[in-house]
Order: sequence, then C-alpha cells, then structure tokens
Amino acid sequence: MSETPAKPAAKKAPAERPLPATYESAVEELEQLVARLESGQLPLEELLGAYRRGAALLAFCRERLQAVEDQVKVLDEGAIKPWTAS
Repeated sequence: MSETPAKPAAKKAPAERPLPATYESAVEELEQLVARLESGQLPLEELLGAYRRGAALLAFCRERLQAVEDQVKVLDEGAIKPWTAS
C-alpha cells in the first residue's frame, strides 16, 4: 500500500487571519495594505486576498468607531454635540 505524501500546511489567506486587537493596529495594517495594492506589484492571486483582508479591516474599524460614537451618545445623553477645539 502506498501512502500519499502529506501536503504542506496551507498558508492562511490574508482575509482569514485574526483581526488586530486595537483600532490603531487595524488602521496601520490597512494603510500598509492599501500602499501594497496601489503599488500595482501584487500578483493577481494575492490581489483578491489582499482586497478581502482590507474589507475585513475596514469593517472592523467602522464597528469600533460606531461603538465609540454610541458610547459618546450615552455620555452626552443621546445627543451628538459639536466638537470645538480649545
């Protein structure tokens, strides 16, 4: 009986990696990803994965921003007050 050789462990696609722990980390990764996408140097196979990762990071950032906005609304008794620089 011949056994088939084990396949090497597949590298996780960029979109499948866990999201960063913080908003700031997500923004930093997103900025780096956008620079790579805009460079036009990504092979086609990586382009779609990078786009998906970017979409996931963007959704994460939007969710974090919405959560902070919701907290501010609670602190300001439900009304968003205009911000003024001091």
